[in-house]
Amino acid sequence: MEIEHTESRTRPASAGQHHEFDDEGISACHAPSKLPTKDESLSAGSVAELEDQRVIRGNENFQRLGWKRLTIVLFVEAIALGSLSLPKAFATLGMVGGVVSSLGIGIVATYASYEVGAVKVKYPHVEHYGDIGRLILGEWGFWIITVVFILSIALTVGSHTLTGIIALTNITQSDVCAVIFGFVSTIILLLLAIPPTFADIAILGYIDLASILIAIGITIIATGVRSAQAQANTDLPSSDWSAWPKEGTDFASGMVAINNIVFAYTFAPALPSFMSEMHTPKDYTKAVYSLGLIEMVLYTLIGSLVYAFVGQDVKSPALLSAGPLLSRIAFGVALPVIFISGSINTSVIARYIHGHVYRSSVVRYVNTRMGWITWIALVSSLTFLAWIVAEVIPVFSTILSISAALFSSALCFYIPAIMWFVLTREGKWYDNIPRALCNVFVFIFGMGILGCGMYANVVHLVSSDASPIIAAC
Repeated sequence: MEIEHTESRTRPASAGQHHEFDDEGISACHAPSKLPTKDESLSAGSVAELEDQRVIRGNENFQRLGWKRLTIVLFVEAIALGSLSLPKAFATLGMVGGVVSSLGIGIVATYASYEVGAVKVKYPHVEHYGDIGRLILGEWGFWIITVVFILSIALTVGSHTLTGIIALTNITQSDVCAVIFGFVSTIILLLLAIPPTFADIAILGYIDLASILIAIGITIIATGVRSAQAQANTDLPSSDWSAWPKEGTDFASGMVAINNIVFAYTFAPALPSFMSEMHTPKDYTKAVYSLGLIEMVLYTLIGSLVYAFVGQDVKSPALLSAGPLLSRIAFGVALPVIFISGSINTSVIARYIHGHVYRSSVVRYVNTRMGWITWIALVSSLTFLAWIVAEVIPVFSTILSISAALFSSALCFYIPAIMWFVLTREGKWYDNIPRALCNVFVFIFGMGILGCGMYANVVHLVSSDASPIIAAC
């Protein structure tokens, strides 16, 4: 009897797939057949199967994060440029004010980040921060938080671009226009942001970690040695650090310093995006608590030690305080953290936009030609936007302060407090009193950073004589 070679019969059976038999009991998988024609290979069934395989591989590729790797990714995203602004903040607030602010803001930020992660655990379909906005306020909430999220990341990556400009200018001691160094920084940030999964970028996190620790270590040692030498050569104190704010410190300067510390603890916005790639999302608490503890210890040590060694003349970024030669070395060592941490922020917002636009398509997994084309185009656009930010706002501490007041206040403080009241609160009211009080405090703190912080930024920008980089060439 002639065997009918249908597409299902000529396709080899894979594991877990049933064999089909013809009328004479002959397995179609072993029946004599010719090779499929080009048209048969491109049949609708074959294309659908290929799409399914890509979806499966895509899901597997985007579900590789454990809590330890999550800690590394959060470390890369959080502990970077913010730490370089802390000694200057301590100089403004005084040693006591700096230490209290560093530890206090760290505790509040860690708790608020816990609340953000709790929403992701309770609502597994949440993939990015904007999805939480939809849960709270519907479609309007989604778009409002999406815009805030995108602008926040743009300012953050812009600060990395600006630091890249400062680093390359300092290392080369060149008179080349800063716009050129800005372009070089942008290209490097673009290339490092191309890997589409956070698990891939987490591998670079170890380099990033070593980079920031060594660079800060060089700065602390260099400033300490210079302080000791100065004390040995004179009877005067080695530095003019003070336990209290220096005389003449106004409210605006103090708030800019507070904003810089707030920015250093900004990691909550990226948490839902990272958790979407975890194989066990409920383990996020281990990563959040670990990172919060590491940040509080590291930030307090960096801010206090460098300020104690240098005094009121400490610069921002702090690496500039190490002296002409050693600051060049420190910036050279810090290049990986400047660019790797900047690129992971680009990846966060790119995953956010790309996943939303192609949420119903295999393109979202970035494992097809169209996926790669759209991904690279999106990453390029976002990096270019960050370059514009860096060229327009040339003051490092100011760009961090603006980001903290406008966006970190919302994404890291008062919105997480609202999340608990609206989305995750459970149990009887009297059992929730302690947690309710905590979230009321977090909400008020966030609103205070927004209002007072933006006032301080306006005053600071008006009084600043710095001009945009793009206008200085």
